Formats: sequence, structure tokens, C-alpha cells
Amino acid sequence: MKEGDDGKSKLRAQIDENLKRVYQEALEERIPDHLRDLLDRLRQKEAGK
Repeated sequence: MKEGDDGKSKLRAQIDENLKRVYQEALEERIPDHLRDLLDRLRQKEAGK
């Protein structure tokens, strides 16, 4: 293994962890009421077909 490979592995692991944290935070965010209303109207329209 090259000397820099361990550093790259640690950097990739850190990037992976940060991305997982950001995506998890995004998943936990509440959908704004106006978007929730729009989704409800679209679902009703689709069900009426």
C-alpha cells in the first residue's frame, strides 16, 4: 500500500460520514405546508382519473 492511500481512505470515510449526516438531516426535515397541500391535490387529481 502506498503511503498516501491510508490518508485517502480516512478522507473518504470522513466524506461518507458527512454525506450520511446531511442526507439524514434532510430526511428528517418537515415538508412545508404549501408543498404538502400541493402533493395532496396532485394525489386527489390522480385518484380521480
